[in-house]
Amino acid sequence: MRVWISLLLVPLFFLFTASRMGVALEKKTSSKGGKEVSGLKGFGFTASHAPIDISSDSVEVDQKKNTVTFKGNVVAKQEDITLYANTLIILYDPDTKQLKEIRAIGNVKVVQRERRATGQKATFHQDENKVVLDGEAVVREGENVIRGDKITFYVNEERSVVEGGKEGRVITHITPSSKEERKK
Repeated sequence: MRVWISLLLVPLFFLFTASRMGVALEKKTSSKGGKEVSGLKGFGFTASHAPIDISSDSVEVDQKKNTVTFKGNVVAKQEDITLYANTLIILYDPDTKQLKEIRAIGNVKVVQRERRATGQKATFHQDENKVVLDGEAVVREGENVIRGDKITFYVNEERSVVEGGKEGRVITHITPSSKEERKK
């Protein structure tokens, strides 16, 4: 039972240690045709040793496939970050038991204070320290919004690339701060 719990908690630690997002105003065109956004930090993944609470309708551990799968109304919380999804799949290396990848699938939403990101799928690639939000991806902070079909957060580089959707366009809404907010 202890091994199973550690297999469950170690990967989830990495999921949440990758989650503090910000909205950037500076955009550049990347070589792949997406928009590179500096400052849109990869859900800010920083190390935290806080407990993680997960609830779901069911959980399945498959040692042959090296996965732990939470299904149905998944809610995972650590400190001030909450992840919602239909399914959460954790893949780990069979030899080292180290996290390889985490996939949140279906109605994905990550919330931290007034920051939130939504999409149909979010994948955290441990080896590359990269998070990909796919399918109607939207990141919001306050009234600022950026939308695309795919948002890739390169955590170590503190940069992001946003790729357009059906029409190949990235949509950004930026609300300038008021004079009072700038004085603070």
